Amino acid sequence: MNFPDNLRYSEEHEWIRVEGNTAYVGISAFAQGELGDIVFVDINTVGKTLAANDIFGTVEAVKTVSDLYLPVGGTIEEFNKELESAPELINEDPYGKGWLVRITVANPAELDNLMDADTYKGKVGA
Repeated sequence: MNFPDNLRYSEEHEWIRVEGNTAYVGISAFAQGELGDIVFVDINTVGKTLAANDIFGTVEAVKTVSDLYLPVGGTIEEFNKELESAPELINEDPYGKGWLVRITVANPAELDNLMDADTYKGKVGA
């Protein structure tokens, strides 16, 4: 299982990649593997400012629906529109084309509360 070193990971299995004040958020390879085939993504929080650990949407897999939690506080700037017609991108490329939202990070210090790749690997037993 792949856990890129340039990402930070949350307890709820979301990842975040920071590029300046902007960050991309998705779910980890471990999370998508646990969920199975993802068939629908529901994110209706674009334009909203949320706190760390707030629910920003849901992913629906064949057998379950799972909430998505924002790893750090910020404003949801964009939803990955490719997921509307191809939600399977989350399964196929969770750290690339399968990103969920782009956010503006409110407080970069909150990133320190997240796990690095090695810590996250230990959490999921990889």
